[in-house]
Amino acid sequence: MSEPVITVPSTTGIEVKSIDWVPLTERTGTPSSLFSLWFMSNANLTTLATGMVGVAMGANFLVSLLAIVLGVCVGTVFTAFHSAQGPQLGLPQMIQSRAQFGYRGVAIVCLVVVASIVGFNIFNQLLAGQVLTATTGVNAGVGWYVLITALALTLAIVGYHWIHRVQKWLTWLFLATFGVFSVVALFALPLAPADFSLGEVNWPAFLVQFAAAAAYALGWAPYVSDYSRYLPPQTSPGKALFHTASGVIVGAGWLMILGAFVASLFSDADPVGAITAAADAIVPGAGAVLLWAALPALITVITINIYAASIELITVADSFRPVRPTRTTRIIACTIVGLGGLLGAALSTGEFLDSFGSFLVVLLYVLVPWTSVNLVDYYLVRRGQYAVAEMFRPHGIYGAWGWRGITAYIIGIVAMIPFVVTTWFTGPIAAAIGGIDVALFVGLAASAIAYVLLARGLDLKAERQLAVQEAEAMGVRSVSFGSERG
Repeated sequence: MSEPVITVPSTTGIEVKSIDWVPLTERTGTPSSLFSLWFMSNANLTTLATGMVGVAMGANFLVSLLAIVLGVCVGTVFTAFHSAQGPQLGLPQMIQSRAQFGYRGVAIVCLVVVASIVGFNIFNQLLAGQVLTATTGVNAGVGWYVLITALALTLAIVGYHWIHRVQKWLTWLFLATFGVFSVVALFALPLAPADFSLGEVNWPAFLVQFAAAAAYALGWAPYVSDYSRYLPPQTSPGKALFHTASGVIVGAGWLMILGAFVASLFSDADPVGAITAAADAIVPGAGAVLLWAALPALITVITINIYAASIELITVADSFRPVRPTRTTRIIACTIVGLGGLLGAALSTGEFLDSFGSFLVVLLYVLVPWTSVNLVDYYLVRRGQYAVAEMFRPHGIYGAWGWRGITAYIIGIVAMIPFVVTTWFTGPIAAAIGGIDVALFVGLAASAIAYVLLARGLDLKAERQLAVQEAEAMGVRSVSFGSERG
């Protein structure tokens, strides 16, 4: 009797998969890898810039710190719960969202996510270009953006496993540089007593900083499970949730608080100028070294975004015309997203912090209803039981247009309008209560309640029977759901 053949999943070479299901034979890794991935995805100068928003609006350090901690924790809750879905389903986040929004309907949310990702990458490239200009003394303009895009795009094309490896290596580099700097700066660069006062809280600045921090942490939600979908299905959801949450909270919280700190010291400086001035104030010339250490993290966060947006883009195309999820398809999609960010950075103008703060607030408004619908469906309505193969069938049980999910999403958006506070428009209720922005909570509640009520008409029994049959089949053989068309 011959010995059974054990298949070892390959984690080298260029990744092939994109929107297709990851077979059990290719599942590998541990949930602890999610900490370094999400720590480094947040431990960068763009995150630091987010922490400068409150101070730029007149808040002191302590007020900004409180807003940052609360905002990051609120946003991370949703992101972490999405991450736990990846190992259970082996699917990208937006393919799973077909269960709520339909085979074609999910394209609506995907396009919103792609736009937000490209927006983030524009800001990331602007900062990375500033770093290169400041450290080399050469203002290469678009040339820097081309170099940055080429490096980020290369890693995105190589794919999932190498992205995880690089983020793990960079974690040690970051701790050795920014970790030391942060500790020394606390003692070498003391803030004024007024920066620790809560006597007169600047509430508009507090709320904008809170919303910016929450939006930044929540911004990963539409594609966070893309980076956990290769983990084995027996991975503990609690461990996946914990390592994702801790990575985001530590990375985002640390850098945002550091941003508020250097902004309090150098109020007129941009992110690159502020961190350089702070480091040089401790050891002359240290600013350039710190910026060089920050550059790889900026490049890899662009990679994270390109990789995820390519999956969203393929999902959009596949929603209207079946797409074979080949390596070539993924490379083309990555290239399109990379070029989009490059073009946006080359054409961008205006003040960085003003534009970035407004962008984050709007991002929060458009993502909140989606995350509410998706999490309520996964944890409350369907309780993690989905007929995965049906998500790849245009006329399957989830339908072409998931009117329940789309309706709940629209209800959430509409419900938020009277409560929003932006530089362009303030809702009437927000204005009546002194410019306090509570749209986040209104949108979450409105979409969740609407979806729960609308979902009462779902035939969950038939769907669960299909899910059980699929689970039994998966236990004895590998099934590539991405290639099945009904």
